[in-house]
Amino acid sequence: MATSVRSGWTLLVISLPSRSATPRMRVWRALKARGAAALRDGVYLLPAGAASDAVFREQAEEVRRSGGQARLLPIDGVDTAQGADFRGLFDRSGDYARLIEAIRRLQAGLTPRARKAAAAQLRRLRRQFEAIRATDYFPGPAAEQAGELLAEAEGALEALTSPGEPKARGGAIPRLDAADFRGRTWATRKRPWVDRLASAWLIKRFIDPKARFLWLADPKKRPARVLGFDFDGATFTHVGARVSFETLLASFGLENDPALVRIGALVHFLDVGGAPVPEASGVQAVLRGARERCRNDDALLAEARRLFDDLYHNYSLELSDG
Repeated sequence: MATSVRSGWTLLVISLPSRSATPRMRVWRALKARGAAALRDGVYLLPAGAASDAVFREQAEEVRRSGGQARLLPIDGVDTAQGADFRGLFDRSGDYARLIEAIRRLQAGLTPRARKAAAAQLRRLRRQFEAIRATDYFPGPAAEQAGELLAEAEGALEALTSPGEPKARGGAIPRLDAADFRGRTWATRKRPWVDRLASAWLIKRFIDPKARFLWLADPKKRPARVLGFDFDGATFTHVGARVSFETLLASFGLENDPALVRIGALVHFLDVGGAPVPEASGVQAVLRGARERCRNDDALLAEARRLFDDLYHNYSLELSDG
């Protein structure tokens, strides 16, 4: 997301030897990727701000290392008309309009049969939105509309892929004794994804080693005496800002294990967003591959358990080394 800016503008004026075509192209591409406006050859403009000034300083150093010259020039006191002209150079409304059109086309064709292709397309649209937003120094209604439509489309796809995804409930989380939950049958929605897979791993590894799992087509028809997790009305589900995995951690006093807390942060990010976790994309890719390959949910959980075992071991080693 683009950083808020101070009033004023900054110019980067560069000059490179005519033989320096490669450095010139490298600098141009870097500045374009960060949304800098080219006023003329070698003259670039950004709204003043810590992030944009850092971009210009970095590219100025690149120019100097390549044998050229670079100057950063602050511009203050721009009149209203000139300021409007400058702002117009950073208008991203056309980019958002094209993105909004693409999102609406996807929504119009969103069906259970097309959900796999729609998921891939939606990931591309999310990347496009983030790229536009990163260079949008004056976000307005178009940015808000695109973001809301994208979230709406992602929610609609999630409803097709994982019907019954739980809504967070409020209230305190009581502390429970794992000894009272041994040898039980635990149930969640079929075709489990990150939060359900991680929760099932946590249950089997740390709460109920003899746990058995049921994969429900309709959580409302769950058998009596089973323990539900990660669906509306389940014993263990989203509470406040916690996803089901984090609720289980809190319920059974497992939050004092920093490796489990790190896994919880990863599961939270992959399930509902929030603070990014560097390895999240890799974990998601592995789980997605397992989910496509394993049509049986028990087999899928077996694959996921190996992954989460390895993650837990790695995090534990990292934390002990630190």
